[in-house]
Amino acid sequence: MNKQEILNLLKEINYPGFSRDIVSFGMIENVEIDGKNVSIALKITTDKDEKKQTVVDAVKNILQETNAFENINVTLTNQGHTPPPTQQQKAPAGPTPLEGIKHIVAIASGKGGVGKSTVAANIAVALTKKGHKVGLLDLDIYGPSLPIILGFNESPKLTQDKKLIPLDRYGMKVMSFGFISGNETPTIWRGPLVGRMTEQFFQDVLWGELDYLILDLPPGTGDVQLTLTQKLRLSGAIIVTTPQDIALSDVRKGADMFRKVQTPVLGVIENMSGLVIKGHISGSNDAKMDIAGIGDVNVDENGDFEFQIDIFKKGGGVVESDRLGVPLLGEIPINKEIMDATDNGKPLVLSNPDSPVAQVFIQIVDRIQTILQP
Repeated sequence: MNKQEILNLLKEINYPGFSRDIVSFGMIENVEIDGKNVSIALKITTDKDEKKQTVVDAVKNILQETNAFENINVTLTNQGHTPPPTQQQKAPAGPTPLEGIKHIVAIASGKGGVGKSTVAANIAVALTKKGHKVGLLDLDIYGPSLPIILGFNESPKLTQDKKLIPLDRYGMKVMSFGFISGNETPTIWRGPLVGRMTEQFFQDVLWGELDYLILDLPPGTGDVQLTLTQKLRLSGAIIVTTPQDIALSDVRKGADMFRKVQTPVLGVIENMSGLVIKGHISGSNDAKMDIAGIGDVNVDENGDFEFQIDIFKKGGGVVESDRLGVPLLGEIPINKEIMDATDNGKPLVLSNPDSPVAQVFIQIVDRIQTILQP
């Protein structure tokens, strides 16, 4: 059996109490095959030992039934598990200002221009609407876009001991490099200076008690990402990509970087996943149109039609999520509503929560919650 065949087999195992399988939950950390020996590393974030053991036993049993291996080794990793406060204090990467934060989730991409900041803002707002205490931190020092996406650009206040007070927006706590630098974005900052500024946003910001802190990272694998993974224990990273090959190439570098520094990848989001075209033809009904590159498009009895154009190919998110062995959290289409909401400074999940695209963001958040709190 090869790795993909094993993953397909493990998809038959549902996580205890859920109808979803352990592969789609992103619980398969690693699969190593050496002749007749196989080692499976599981990443299970629950504190309930009986659930962990149930999954371990199920993996062993289903692999034994294949008679493909003589030795089957199933282990549990600590990735994604939140240690007790005493352990956090011993770890050099656990600054005290973040002790009250339950989950820190990085929204990342290997390439700029994939809509990562818009995705991060809508995820944060959707979590807030579900009753969670949420913080949103824009760490893109070279091009902070959060002030535009959220429609405000104020300067944060300082306490007497020089701590930054995050701004309140749409029921969540918000901080951005853009609030500090204004229009003078320090695009020439490099290396240690960027690292110090990044660390300062954790040590010197009064986040307080939060259920989720969502981090909007700059694209790539540079100084901000390095500082972040060295100083903080992240609950995980979510990788945003677009479907085309050039974006996937860069995304793979980013995803592999997180894994090398022991940060779990929670899942993949495919943004700009096709363009839906809707229209109406007067005087026509129950007909068909032949559109070049698309084929036949049905026109209903009212003269309305709808079809999708895959501008950037199709399925890039599926390819990367399968490669990583993590779930595809959602596919977000190109949509004018998203653009308008961003330009107006009010994320789509707030401005039109019942729209189909807003519902995609809400479904993504449901999956994130399930992964982090199974």
